[in-house]
Amino acid sequence: MHIQTVAVQALRENEQEHGAVVPPVHFASTFELDPATSDGTFSYQRGGNPTRAQLEQVLSAIEGGGRAFAFATGMAATSAAFSLLGAGDEVILSASVYGGTYRLVTEYFPQQGLGHRFVDDLGELDDDSFSESTRMVFIETPANPTLRVTDLRRIVELAHAHGALVVVDNTFMTPVLQRPLDLGADLVVQSATKYLAGHSDLLAGVVTTRDDALADRIGLAQKAYGAVLSPFDSYRLIQDVKTLPLRLERQQASAVAIAEHLRGHDAIAAVLTPGSRSEEEAAIQASQATGPGAVLSFELDPAVDRVRFLTALQIPAFAVSLGGVESLICHPASMTHEAMTPEAREVAGISDELLRLSVGIEDVRDLIADLDQALAAAR
Repeated sequence: MHIQTVAVQALRENEQEHGAVVPPVHFASTFELDPATSDGTFSYQRGGNPTRAQLEQVLSAIEGGGRAFAFATGMAATSAAFSLLGAGDEVILSASVYGGTYRLVTEYFPQQGLGHRFVDDLGELDDDSFSESTRMVFIETPANPTLRVTDLRRIVELAHAHGALVVVDNTFMTPVLQRPLDLGADLVVQSATKYLAGHSDLLAGVVTTRDDALADRIGLAQKAYGAVLSPFDSYRLIQDVKTLPLRLERQQASAVAIAEHLRGHDAIAAVLTPGSRSEEEAAIQASQATGPGAVLSFELDPAVDRVRFLTALQIPAFAVSLGGVESLICHPASMTHEAMTPEAREVAGISDELLRLSVGIEDVRDLIADLDQALAAAR
């Protein structure tokens, strides 16, 4: 079945007991066990909950198989993926990695005896890039907020040849547009706060893998760390995922139209979208994803006052996050990537004039008109 059908029908068999077309929410923190064996399907909510288990079934289904694990936040999911590393191990990441991941790696890895190495362009990795301690390559493609594209097939083959895992943060693309597990990645992490939930009203994260041994280790990390998604938010996310393909289709179409409009605007110095960097990256994006997604970044012409522009906007909210039904615009250098040093942001290509726009489901004609009037007001 196609992903829209899977998103709606994944729990059909679980909803038949009372004829309900949506599953119930199980709030219990503890469950009664068999006195003879102390066994039961569920025991304590941190270790397992029927509603969270149903959500994980849905998340696995839309990913195309494997086992999914729901966490309280996207960073909790990323932390669980990094729990696969041991003291002395090293992870390679893009210099333009999400600011929260950058903070985690730079602040806490040294305390844990873990190594990390940021590279300007993951596309330039070769055999000499790997050391005996390299155990993981962590990829965002498209990267946040530069939207650089990495060839997943090539990195998977290269990393596996050196005994390293490949973890892909697929938050921007979602399984609707990109399937890293199909391309050979070992794990996929997502901030479900973004497109999967899609309404800017809950925090959640997910890790998915088709490797049973890795799944067991992620499941242990989920239980040991305890950053599990609550039953109520699990229920809400089950409902939200049902409209994911529809929402993303509308958002992506609008983002493409806005990017095309801004590229022809004399108040815009540059527009960044997946594949816009080069013909090579465009070909890679086309080969591993079915669309560019609904996020774009752009730089204002020096003659345009950034604060005036942002103040004049009437529709997009000036706020962090992305993927919601409402359009959001942010200034990565001072918001999502403020944890990075100015030098690190320069290496990553995150200038002080760069703005990131997450396109919502508003009428694209209104969005374009609003951008135009704000640009005119900011000259």
